Amino acid sequence: MAPARVEVGLPYPLGANWTGSGVNVALFSAHAEKVELCLFDPRGRRETERVELPGNTHEVWHGYLPDIRPGQLYGYRVYGPYDPRRGHRFNHHKLLIDPYAKSLTGDVRWHDACFGYRIGSSRADLSFDRRDSASVMPKSIVVDPAGTWGRDTRPLTAWSDTVIYEAHVKGMTARHPDVPPPLRGTFAGLADPHIIDHLVRLGVTAVELLPVHAFFDDRHLVQKGLRNYWGYNTVGFFAPATRYLSPGADPREFRLMVKKLHEAGIEVILDVVYNHTAEGNETGPTLCFRGVDNASYYMLGDDPRFYFETTGCGNTLDLAHPRVLQMVMDSLRYWVECMHVDGFRFDLATSLGRARDRFDPGAVFFDTLRQDPVLAGVKLIAEPWDIGPDGYHLGNFPPGCAEWNGKFRDVTRSYWRGDDGALPDVARTLLGSAELFDHHSRKSWASINFITAHDGFTLADLFAYEEKHNEDNGEDNQDGHDDNRSWNSGVEGPTDDPEIVELRDRLRRSVMATLLLSQGTPMILMGDETGRTQNGNNNAYCQDNEISWMRWDGLDPRDTGFSDFVAAVLALRRDYPELRQPGFLHGEPVDEAGTPNVQWLGAEGTPMADETWHDPSVKVVGLIYGSSDGRRMLLLCNAHHDTVPFRLPPPEVSACWRIRLRTDTAATAADETALPAAEAFDLPAHTVVLLQGMRP
Repeated sequence: MAPARVEVGLPYPLGANWTGSGVNVALFSAHAEKVELCLFDPRGRRETERVELPGNTHEVWHGYLPDIRPGQLYGYRVYGPYDPRRGHRFNHHKLLIDPYAKSLTGDVRWHDACFGYRIGSSRADLSFDRRDSASVMPKSIVVDPAGTWGRDTRPLTAWSDTVIYEAHVKGMTARHPDVPPPLRGTFAGLADPHIIDHLVRLGVTAVELLPVHAFFDDRHLVQKGLRNYWGYNTVGFFAPATRYLSPGADPREFRLMVKKLHEAGIEVILDVVYNHTAEGNETGPTLCFRGVDNASYYMLGDDPRFYFETTGCGNTLDLAHPRVLQMVMDSLRYWVECMHVDGFRFDLATSLGRARDRFDPGAVFFDTLRQDPVLAGVKLIAEPWDIGPDGYHLGNFPPGCAEWNGKFRDVTRSYWRGDDGALPDVARTLLGSAELFDHHSRKSWASINFITAHDGFTLADLFAYEEKHNEDNGEDNQDGHDDNRSWNSGVEGPTDDPEIVELRDRLRRSVMATLLLSQGTPMILMGDETGRTQNGNNNAYCQDNEISWMRWDGLDPRDTGFSDFVAAVLALRRDYPELRQPGFLHGEPVDEAGTPNVQWLGAEGTPMADETWHDPSVKVVGLIYGSSDGRRMLLLCNAHHDTVPFRLPPPEVSACWRIRLRTDTAATAADETALPAAEAFDLPAHTVVLLQGMRP
């Protein structure tokens, strides 16, 4: 075979890009001394040629290969100093993934050759390993970005109408009996009509997918026979994870999934991990960024041999570096422009705005994000914490970002398990946590309300377990949170006791109703609507099995009934604008009579007194919404263990009241019985009731 022709080419765009007549290759590395492009046979087993990139412009190594076509497998070898004490870890014996690769072949096959140093050496990572890693490394693939979207139309759902469903591509589809077996666990499986019909029937408007960027299973998990199920272990910010592609498929399968969801009116939000990579700490493997330019891509410690680490995963990407920032922004734009996604949830977002020991909401990443015209119309969500110093910043992210409201989760759990003194906090979260978000013209939708998420108990487990049960993770039950604010309802784990079963069902209905009827943007965890259990595991990150997967068939009637209940509550949320206001409600008048848009009521049916708010034993409250058209909605909550009489508002508010929802029963049909004004209504224990005021 004749040697590949190579010309100088251009230093942009970064990556290996098909021009229609050849491939231009460009790789940033500020400290490299030489870069070789390595070409492989179609199966990726034989390195057929190494081509030294002839150009180096503004720290970008580049070349143009007129004879290369889409489908070509490739990787890089980057030459430079191996000097960990100065932050440099170049090792040209290690084949490297292209940071801009749009597609990869399979997973890494773990071997000591994946590491830049000699494992077992007395000098640890200061040693140098000369074994070639090409045979065990995935290969990057040149792709043809051309494709047609047909009439794909983004749903563009207003934030105030948005209901998010946090899902896992494999977990959602692996056990569905009507999804063809080859498609289970794939993007094509998620696009199956049976999956989409379920989401539509529920009434959710967006799926938020756990990470789908290329990631690998950690070596220590593989050695235990486990996998990195969640996927927070990114190694390629442009390539879809190969494990989610059906046999023989390419990244266009992801596009088809997005198009099918869009046709159903459902947006696609990606959970993205730009805070760290799969390369871990100084003893981690050399897969990509570490070998391309360790000192540029990562935040290094005061001793450059080590990393400044705020993620719990061994390293932190340095988004203050212009080329790292460029990579992240290019990645975001790629998924919007080429893959048509509708938004992003930024994992450990505090790390993205770090000035090392402190968080800066005006950091270069957030300023760049806010001014980008491509990203102006997509949904942006921050997880407002990391594990570094000054790491918790709920409510402090800049305008344009919504935020996961962990306070909503915590106080709602505390309230419904009956904790004393929880009422004032849960009242604030019911109205969108204005004390956190009502600044800089932010709206109530900025609060992403959730009770459960991938990290923690499922809703069914929240009222079945008081202790975590993570033994299957192989860490002696030491991993996972200890502050779960859960209640086992009297028995730890499964039970046939009918009273406990009824109590658990009532509690999950009440908690779900609280979530879906609160101001802000609700997020439902995959499978909570069908009673999915993880058997008390609150950290199932490595459980790629039935512990984590959603069950579809053989469901208990109680669980299918709960799915109907969730759909009914979401229908109420759609029908009554009072329940999804875009702005914050502070009791402003809605009519000439001075009727407030919201008012708190005590059990006596009168405005809540200050001393009642401060009484820790009070666990019952009423919230009445007023609107300019004269309609009144009344939300009642009782977290007591006993029934509490609640006096309905007087006739001047409403002549009578009809129940639109109650959580002490599994029935979802509205009760048309008229309840007279000013009379006592027996509000059952552990119950939410929504009533509509009727005009005289």
